[in-house]
Amino acid sequence: MMRDVYIAAVGMIPFGKYPDRGIKDLTAWTMQNLLAHSPVTQEAIEAAWFANAGWGMQIGQHCIRGQVALGPLGMGGIPIMNVENACAGGSSAFHGAWLGVAAGAYDAALAIGVEKTFVATGATPEQKAQGFKGFLAGTDVEVTTRLIEQVQADAELRRQELEARGELTHGEGGGARSPFMDIYSMGARAHMASYGSTQEQLAIIAAKNHHHGSLNPDAQYRMEMTVEEVLADRLVSHPLTRAMCAPIGDGAAAAILVSGDYLDRLVDVRPVKVRASVLASGGAQRGNQSTRAALKAYDLASVGPESIDTAEVHDATAFGELAQTEALGFCEPGDGGRYAESGATALGGVRPINPSGGLECRGHPIGATGLAQIAELVFQLRGEAGDRQVEGARMALAENGGGFIANGEAAVAIHILEGPGS
Repeated sequence: MMRDVYIAAVGMIPFGKYPDRGIKDLTAWTMQNLLAHSPVTQEAIEAAWFANAGWGMQIGQHCIRGQVALGPLGMGGIPIMNVENACAGGSSAFHGAWLGVAAGAYDAALAIGVEKTFVATGATPEQKAQGFKGFLAGTDVEVTTRLIEQVQADAELRRQELEARGELTHGEGGGARSPFMDIYSMGARAHMASYGSTQEQLAIIAAKNHHHGSLNPDAQYRMEMTVEEVLADRLVSHPLTRAMCAPIGDGAAAAILVSGDYLDRLVDVRPVKVRASVLASGGAQRGNQSTRAALKAYDLASVGPESIDTAEVHDATAFGELAQTEALGFCEPGDGGRYAESGATALGGVRPINPSGGLECRGHPIGATGLAQIAELVFQLRGEAGDRQVEGARMALAENGGGFIANGEAAVAIHILEGPGS
C-alpha cells in the first residue's frame, strides 16, 4: 500500500545566464531559497535525487554529480541518487523522491535539478555548434543524425518555396541550434498539413507565453511580444521563429516531499498533495506517449482532464504546447491551434497553460525544467503566484518530456497536484 505524499516546500532561482557561476554555486543558491521558506530543515532530509544532463559533457563531471554538488552543503551523509533523463531529468528526480516517500523508505526527501546550458560570450561558432550537438545525446544518435539532415533539407526547401512566392515575411533561418528544433518543425508542418493549423496560431501561443513570462520574476524572458513581432522574428526552422523556441540558459529548482504522517510534525506548512506521479519511456510502442502516461495519471488521481485548472507543459517550442494540449485531453486531436486561438490557454481563460511563461520564456535549463514546473504549480495552488495567479486553481498538471525516440518522447513524466484545503 503506497502512502500519501505531499510537497512541503519548493524553491528555485531566476533562470538566466550566469557565466561566472558553476553548478555548485547554483545548487547552493537554490537550496538557500528552498530552505528559507521550508517547514522541513536540511537535517531532516533523509535522501536526495539530483538531476543534471550536461555537467559531464561540459567539464567531465560524470557519475557522482549530486554528491559533488550537495556535499559542500553538508548533505554528503545521506543517500544521493543521480538522475539523467534528458529534458525530463527534473521530473524524473521528483518521481524518484515521490516513490521513496510513498514506499515508506523515507519521510522527507529532496528532488533537485541544476543545469548550465549557456555557452559563454566569446565562444567560437564551432564551440557553440559543438554545444548544440550535445543535445543529440537525448536521442538515438545514429538514427537522429540521418533524420536531422533530411528535416533540415525539407525545411530549407520549404523556406525557398515561400521566399520565391513572396510569402516569407521574417528573417532567414540557419545557424547553430538544437537539433530538437528541427524535429519540432517537422511535427509542426505535419500538423499543419493534416489539420490546417497555422503559423499564426503558433505565434499566438508564443505571444501568450511572453505575456505570462513578463509577470514572472523568475523567468528568463520577461518582455511582452505581439503576434506580429513573434512572426517577424528570425526563422529557426520553418515554421518556427526564434520567439517560438525555448532559450539557452542556466537554472535550478527543488522540492521537498514528505509523507502524510510527517505532516503532523510540521508547523506553518501548506501541503500540496501529489495525486499522481507517472514516469514512462518511449520506444517501439505506437501512439502518443504523453497520452498514455496522462491516462494512467488521471486514473491514479481519479480525475479527468476537465478537472485540471491549470497546467505546465513541455513547450520547447510553441508547437510543443499545441501538441500537448491535445495529448493531455484538454482539446480534441487537431484542435490545439484553434484552442489557443480561442484564448482558453491564457490567463483569464478556461484553462491557463504555462502561467510561468513555459520553457519558451521561463527558460529551459534541462535538468531543472521539470522541477520548475512543479514549483510554479505549487505557487499557483497556494495562491502565491502574484500577477500571474490562476483564479480558483485547485488541481494542476505538469507534463515534462525528455529526448526523442523515433517521433515520440524518450521519457515523459506526468504529475497531478492538488492544492491545500481542496
